[in-house]
Order: sequence, then structure tokens, then C-alpha cells
Amino acid sequence: MQSVLLETPDGIAAKLGWDPKMSEHDRKRVLARELVAAHLKRELKEVRVERESPAQFGFHTELFAEVDGEEVPLKIKNASFRGATVVAVADPAVPLGIDLRDAHPDEALLREMRRHSHLFDESNVDTLLAHWTRVQAVREADGRGARVKPDHVRLDAPLTKGWIPDRRVYYQLADLSREGWIITLAYGAEPR
Repeated sequence: MQSVLLETPDGIAAKLGWDPKMSEHDRKRVLARELVAAHLKRELKEVRVERESPAQFGFHTELFAEVDGEEVPLKIKNASFRGATVVAVADPAVPLGIDLRDAHPDEALLREMRRHSHLFDESNVDTLLAHWTRVQAVREADGRGARVKPDHVRLDAPLTKGWIPDRRVYYQLADLSREGWIITLAYGAEPR
């Protein structure tokens, strides 16, 4: 698998990997192990990444890391699209969401984005795609995911901050796009 470390805000590490022959689940685990090992300054073989057991039907499981049989206090978020996966690691107190899309979306995805977008010029695909990935990253950081309709998410004009009006939480937005992939990270401040 080819992978690249992404430039991220302080306290967050992220990596993009792509290999259409490798399963999505394997890509997530490999990238997460590499990030956690680097963060903890441990050997790769010392880190084990597992998926939590589903608590109920429809529950979206998260990855967690262990070293010496003890769970590591890190939040691991990931997103996949076709043959690519992006994984981000941060302190568990930091709200974190990430989204990944191909820079050249197909017609079905464009229709979905246009249906839920607040943009006035929906014919500009680059702007629409930047808006859409930010909306998805905010939904992921919020924790409610698909239970929040995309058109409920609000973004400021420069697309650097996002929020959902029913909560008083604002997320910073970082563009991590690379290698033909549009990647957006939504993150909150670490509590002090």
C-alpha cells in the first residue's frame, strides 16, 4: 500500500493510504498502527489495532489501539472512498471528524451533493466538493453522523469553521487534500 503522512494541526496526526487490492478494513488497521506507533514512539509490532464490537444493530464501530494488552488513550477516526483510506489520530477529548472523496466525483455523487448543498452556484464542482467534504467532516465530528441531515450543517464563508445550529460547538476545518483526493478534517479544541 502506498501512503503519505498529511500536514495536520498540532495534536492530530493523519495518513492517507491507497491500494485497491487491499480491503478497506486492512488499510484502516495498517494506517492506524503506523500512526499510533509513531505517536507513542513504539515499534510497529508492539501496537495492535482492533475494531470495537457492535453494541447494537446499525452501530458504527470505531478502531482502538492496544500496547501490551492495554488500550491506548487515543481517538482513531477514519474514512474510505473506493481504494483509498485516511486515518486520523488525536487525544480522545478532541472532537474529530474526517471525510475523503475523489477529486473527480461521478454523476450520482454530484446529484446527492447538489440536493443537500446550500451553495448558490452548484455548477462549480470544485466549490461544491469542498463544501460537501466539510459538511461530512462536521457531521462525523458531531458524533451523530447520518442522523443529522447535511443541509442542517452550517459553514462560514471561508470554509474554515463549521457547526450544527442545535449545539453550541464549533469545529475548525482543515483541508488535507492530496494525491487527487479531497480530504477535510473537522476538529475541536482540546480541553484545558
